[in-house]
Amino acid sequence: MNQPRATPDGGARPGAPSVPMLLVADPDTAGVEMLADALGREGVQVTGVADGAQALFQAGALGPDVVLVSASLPLITPVDFVRAVRANRPIPVLLGVGEGQAEPAMQALSAGATACVARPYRLQELLPLIQSTAGTNRIITVGDVELDVNAYQVRVGGRVVHLPLREFELLHYLMRNLDRTVTREQIMRHVWHASGDDVATNTIAVHVKRLRARLGDTDDSLIQTVRGVGYRLLSPESDG
Repeated sequence: MNQPRATPDGGARPGAPSVPMLLVADPDTAGVEMLADALGREGVQVTGVADGAQALFQAGALGPDVVLVSASLPLITPVDFVRAVRANRPIPVLLGVGEGQAEPAMQALSAGATACVARPYRLQELLPLIQSTAGTNRIITVGDVELDVNAYQVRVGGRVVHLPLREFELLHYLMRNLDRTVTREQIMRHVWHASGDDVATNTIAVHVKRLRARLGDTDDSLIQTVRGVGYRLLSPESDG
């Protein structure tokens, strides 16, 4: 599994927002495959390699947004890997740590690793770290809508549109998943950081309605309702 995985919609399209790219260096190839499938459904592109030598090569060739390395990385130690990567490009490096690996974890953090995550990897722990570390200096454009992640600013046709924070985060999540249907449960988890039981059932619908109005989406051609499932933000070239 040493080739870049396609994005869940089959590959990047011209004008589509870039999705976070994660390079995973871990000898547990089966575990990496499972992680890649889970992250792919959340809009993260994953490339997996089994050792440190491949990881260094792919870090240079692919220019990933984030790298996740196992503390048991073969051929090149995690500490040496972190030092080599940080010397050439400031890519955030997460370290996957299991039982009895406190010492290599401390060494890797001292060498410049960004953070440690538990291994086996858990989606609910890893995904927020990927999104936060990969989200710097990012402007996403879909048609006339431009979202500046750092400035928390949205423009429509060049005009600044002021969005409340929750609507901004909702738009950001939909744009990261361009042309893919996201369920109400996924929106609850990633925008409200809650389960469906914690938020009123019509809350998402109300916020989507307000967001459409602010964006001038009068005919629902930008944010499409997928009945009984959730919502989908459409690219201009999409046929819906």
